[in-house]
Amino acid sequence: MELSSLVNLPLGYILPFLVAITIIVFVHEYGHFQVARWCGVKVEAFSIGFGREIFGWFDKHGTRWKICWLPLGGYVRFEGDANAASMPGEVNPEAVRGPGNFHSKPIWQRALIVAAGPFANFILSIFIFTAAYSVIGVPYAEPRVDEVIAGSAAEQAGLKPGDFIRKVDGKETRSFSSVQEIVWQKGGVPLAIVVERAGAEIDLTLTPRAQEVPDGFGGTIKVGLLGVKHDPKTDQPLFEHYSVPEAFVKGIERTWYIIATTGHYVGKLFTGNESINQIGGPIAMAKGAGDTASSGGLAFISFVALLSVSIGLINLFPVPMLDGGHLVFYAVEALRGKPLGPNAQEWGYRIGFSFVVMLMLIGIWNDVVRTISVVLGS
Repeated sequence: MELSSLVNLPLGYILPFLVAITIIVFVHEYGHFQVARWCGVKVEAFSIGFGREIFGWFDKHGTRWKICWLPLGGYVRFEGDANAASMPGEVNPEAVRGPGNFHSKPIWQRALIVAAGPFANFILSIFIFTAAYSVIGVPYAEPRVDEVIAGSAAEQAGLKPGDFIRKVDGKETRSFSSVQEIVWQKGGVPLAIVVERAGAEIDLTLTPRAQEVPDGFGGTIKVGLLGVKHDPKTDQPLFEHYSVPEAFVKGIERTWYIIATTGHYVGKLFTGNESINQIGGPIAMAKGAGDTASSGGLAFISFVALLSVSIGLINLFPVPMLDGGHLVFYAVEALRGKPLGPNAQEWGYRIGFSFVVMLMLIGIWNDVVRTISVVLGS
């Protein structure tokens, strides 16, 4: 790879990445913000980004809206917070917290405010998919086999070019992508497959082979593969449109599919069945944003929806510093009848902060290693 290519390469990634992450962060923080307002909590600051403020303004309620230099997140600071992580500030035990103080609110209101951020991300994803499915439509390719890879599971099971895969694991497959979605999660698992050949249906049994493939973020992910290919050049452009109610249901289904597959991957990561080398950092996300933006508007907004769900789900992990960690603290408070002591909370936040920083460093390290590999390999 030439030096000029290295210099120009990030330019096509930075803007799409900033657009994607700003939309996602704004929606996440606005979820916290709006529910806090409904609960009567005073919001002192609404920030997109961290660090030094670039510019900002006060609204009529006294909230400081601002844009900061480091655009890798954001926060909403409520009255009574010691910092952007919503740790309680120092309070005189004899003083009564004001009605706008976040930490004076009942547990159920604090839990709603905290959970509102991740769920706003899920709502954004559902909205994006609903709009895409109803206005643009869903592009699809027929589940036709154009090539069977030699020595693959498909060849061993008896699939042939020209076959149409009609059912996999008892589920109808209208498109080639629907075949992939089922098979990807079934590596090493025997599947019943129904194919249409010369107008007749044939029942086959096939075990997809588990294999690592690029994940679109610069890393790899282990998926199940049949060993067949579809040539999109032979297809006529096909789009399936849905009514708004149908698109809404499809949007919920798609969002849940992303949540389920992401949770499945994270579970395998913690059980040691997936490698931490697959974790991506900001460079990987920027690459995904740039690649999808260059592929067209539908691909980019689908990427935004995917990233929004992933960020919302990660924030629900029971790790102090994240929204899920706050919810754990509130659950403990509900069981004990009183909050954890300041020392316990402080140590919890320290551990959570260390965990988050560790994941970020792993992601950045993996990004750097992949980038070096690409440069040296070119």
